[in-house]
Amino acid sequence: MDIQVRSGDTLWYYSNLFNIPLQLIIDSNPQVNPSALAIGQTIRIPGYRTSSYTVQSGDTFWKIASERRLSVDTIALLNQNVNPQQLQIGQTLRIPFRVGNRIVDGKKNYDSQVLTSDLNALLDLYPFMRRETIGNSVMGKDLIELQIGNGSKVVHWNGSFHANEWITSAVIMQFLNDYLLALTNRETIRGLDISPYYDQVTLSIVPMVDPDGVDLVLNGPPSGSFGELASEINDGNTDFSGWKANIRGVDLNNQYPANWEIEAERKPKQPSPRDFPGFRPLTEPEAIAMAQLAQARQFEKMLAFHTQGEVIYWGYEGMEPPESLTIVNEFQRVSGYQPIRNVYSFAGYKDWFIQTYRRPGFTVELGRGVNPLPLDQFDEIYQETIGIFLASLYM
Repeated sequence: MDIQVRSGDTLWYYSNLFNIPLQLIIDSNPQVNPSALAIGQTIRIPGYRTSSYTVQSGDTFWKIASERRLSVDTIALLNQNVNPQQLQIGQTLRIPFRVGNRIVDGKKNYDSQVLTSDLNALLDLYPFMRRETIGNSVMGKDLIELQIGNGSKVVHWNGSFHANEWITSAVIMQFLNDYLLALTNRETIRGLDISPYYDQVTLSIVPMVDPDGVDLVLNGPPSGSFGELASEINDGNTDFSGWKANIRGVDLNNQYPANWEIEAERKPKQPSPRDFPGFRPLTEPEAIAMAQLAQARQFEKMLAFHTQGEVIYWGYEGMEPPESLTIVNEFQRVSGYQPIRNVYSFAGYKDWFIQTYRRPGFTVELGRGVNPLPLDQFDEIYQETIGIFLASLYM
């Protein structure tokens, strides 16, 4: 919601007027000097929208505000060209309202277009969230990272490394919406006060690592050469539900130089719907972008969300730090998912992250069944996962 500065206004006053944490308003207006507001300057207030109201007989600013449990000055601020002593029947006013419900519904086929629409809506409503394009997919789609918070501790989440595990993107995005709601509305999530984590933690989120592959699974092959290539790799089968790879048949979570040679020896030797690790490590733009992001952000911990199995892989060749065990035990406590330290599988993002940075890395396998998991599991998966999201902040 946009407002225009009046004489004597301050961001601190707006924080109190709208009951929004001051830092969220400051971060929503990065081009504004909080100490030198100019009359008429536009300020964005996060977590609010406006509606139109038609003045009725007997209306006053006080009456309109009190019926909505608003301060009278919120009405005055949004209607500076209106004389409150001379309201006219039929006159249109802007009325602010606090957004208290999710705008993201994760319980749907969550392709890259749905993701883009939800991202745009969230960024508009919560402009303190930062968006970075960290690279592009094979087909040129933007690979988006979101950042929230100002803390020195950087915690990273990602989803949809595998195309037919797209439900992970939906789970991440729905929780992101709940996190933003809790920040702006000063609410708790499962009794945990969220507000301190904005200053303590910087969240780095890549909700969809493989947008081309997700779109292929959900919508079928695109027109043109990439669609033709995918159909050829899929042996002409029009069912792409088993497809894990990116659009040119490389499994992005087998692309990392962490015992890559072992995976290459026992996995497909050419592009495939799943498991082909590439002809060498880090050939695919999506995998490269994620490696560069880890280097740039220096995550304190990393969580890669996959499906399925209700387990959490947390070790790699004994290189994981001691605190990984403490963290994964808390993840188990809050989710019921079983920790598994080692598995005879290599070349994944979690493996490479632990090997490279010697920091806690986790592959969280959501739900049970055959990928892609059905949407009727979404609510259960979401409830199981909330505790892991929260624990990654406070552990």
